[in-house]
Amino acid sequence: MSATKTYFISDLHLGAAYIADARAQEMAVCRWLVDVVLPDAARLYLLGDILDFWWEYKNVVPRGFTRFLGTLARLSDAGIEITWLKGNHDIWIYDYLPTEIGLRVHDGLLTETIDGRKFVMEHGDGVGRRPASFLFLRSLFRCRPLQKAFAAIHPRLTIGFAHAWSARSRKKGGYTPPAMAGESLVQWAEEYNAANYGSPADFFIFGHQHILLDRRISPSGRVIILGDWISHFSYGVFDGENFYLRQFGC
Repeated sequence: MSATKTYFISDLHLGAAYIADARAQEMAVCRWLVDVVLPDAARLYLLGDILDFWWEYKNVVPRGFTRFLGTLARLSDAGIEITWLKGNHDIWIYDYLPTEIGLRVHDGLLTETIDGRKFVMEHGDGVGRRPASFLFLRSLFRCRPLQKAFAAIHPRLTIGFAHAWSARSRKKGGYTPPAMAGESLVQWAEEYNAANYGSPADFFIFGHQHILLDRRISPSGRVIILGDWISHFSYGVFDGENFYLRQFGC
C-alpha cells in the first residue's frame, strides 16, 4: 500500500493526573499509530496538547511517555514526516524531540500545501477571540526570563505544580466548551479567507476546544476541530481528495 495519507490528531493530554488509566490511554494511542497511521501515512500532524505537561531541561527530560515517544520514533524511522505544533500544555519543547525522534516542532500558525490543497493549522489557542486572562497567562508561559526562573526550581516542585494546575482546570470545567464553542475559530477562518481571497485556505485545522467540528465556510473552505483523546478518541485524515473526521474504535 502506498504511503499517501495525512493524519491529524490533537489534545491527547498524555500523563494527565485526571485520566483514570493513563497506561491504557497511552497504549490506545500507540495502537492507533501502528494500526492506522503506519501502514499508509506520508505525514502526521500533532496539533498540540499531546502531553499534558512537558518541561525540557537542558540535560534531563521528564519521566514517562516511553511507549508513545518510541512509537513516534518508529514512524519517523519508517519515513513518515511528523510535525508537532505546540499547544498551551506542551509549549516547552525545544531540541530533544526533534533530535531524538526526527520530527519538526512548530509554534504558532502553520500554512502547508498538501496534495495541492492549502492547509492552515494552529493548536487553537493562538487565534480567534480569547479572554484577556487567557492571553495574559499565555504571554507569561512564553516569557523567556520566567521560563529560565521556572527551570531553576527543582522538578519535584515544578512538575507536581504543573499537574495540579492542569487537574484544577479540568475540575473547574476548563475543557468544557461553551455553547458557542468553535464559533470564534470559524469566524477567524472566514476573515482569513476574506483577507486572502486570492489564495484562500481549503482546510483550517484546529485542536484545543475538545470538540468535534466540521464546518463549511463561505465562500469556500472547511474548518475542522479535531476533538480529543479524553472522550472522543478522534482524528482527521486527508487522502489527497477528501478530509474525514473519524473516531478510533468506532
